[in-house]
Amino acid sequence: MNDIDCVIGIDTGVTTGVAMYCVDAGILVYVDSGMIHSQMDYIKRNHSISKIFVRVEDARKRKWFGNSGKERLKGAGSVCRDAKIWEDFLTDLGIPFEMVAPKDNKTKLSAEAFEKITGWKGRTNEHSRDAAMLCFKFNPNKIKWQRKDLPSK
Repeated sequence: MNDIDCVIGIDTGVTTGVAMYCVDAGILVYVDSGMIHSQMDYIKRNHSISKIFVRVEDARKRKWFGNSGKERLKGAGSVCRDAKIWEDFLTDLGIPFEMVAPKDNKTKLSAEAFEKITGWKGRTNEHSRDAAMLCFKFNPNKIKWQRKDLPSK
């Protein structure tokens, strides 16, 4: 597999967080959140100009729900649907990606803690910070790839 230039993290949900980490420079170059279609446009634009690898938080891999009420579980269903939409979108574009269980990401950082860890000084919210932690300092070039890991073009 050719070297990846950037890793993109996606935190699914009504407000979709997206962040981009430049592997060679070792810095975050984009941290934002917005509606799903806007974030998909961002991925499409960057897919055409650099070699990217995407890590998507996948609520379908969540195994615990605690004492959640009906409304919270209904919201969890929506996030699960969003994960499937992202999986289909990335597969259709032929972008290499992995779906990540929520437990495998460092989430719910305060803005202050996030800045201290990443050096990012711009505005953030919980969704954009969660997305950034999916990609920050992640180097896909060190993964021993198997053909089944990559979507076919």
